[in-house]
Amino acid sequence: MIVWLNGTHGVGKTTTSALVQQLIPDSRVLDAEKVGETLMDIQPGLPRTDNFQHWPPWRPLVVETARRVLDYTGGTLVMPMTVLVEEYWREISSGLAEHGIAVQHFVLHADQDTLRARIAGDTVLGPDSPFRLHHLEPYAEAARAWLHAEAEVVDTTHLTPAQAALQIAEAVKM
Repeated sequence: MIVWLNGTHGVGKTTTSALVQQLIPDSRVLDAEKVGETLMDIQPGLPRTDNFQHWPPWRPLVVETARRVLDYTGGTLVMPMTVLVEEYWREISSGLAEHGIAVQHFVLHADQDTLRARIAGDTVLGPDSPFRLHHLEPYAEAARAWLHAEAEVVDTTHLTPAQAALQIAEAVKM
């Protein structure tokens, strides 16, 4: 099984995924961004893009990596990864389904003011990360258009990461 944590950059997916992993027995965190980083390391580089998710190999490699890890370890993968393009989500989720891998899809959500405050105080990428700020509107559009209908939404506006993780872990056990 995969517990996929989606949501905009800066909402707390990485922090929450580590906490979810601690609450779900026999689980591991697999950050699909590492697949993108591998593609970014290819020399000479792949065609220029502002997002490695646009490279066609990324999506099937995420599916294949998750499948291979689950075949090897069993258990549950907790995967924190923002996917805001519906076509990309469909490709990944249908690829996993073709291998009989169940996916519980969660979207970590917070209101825009809370997101901006979290981004302003970010100690990892630094305050007011242009990368994170740039993705706020695409996230809001995806949330309105399709994303919130495709997942269980966990509103983290007034939750700590530990509270969000507990809510997700309890939903997974159901």
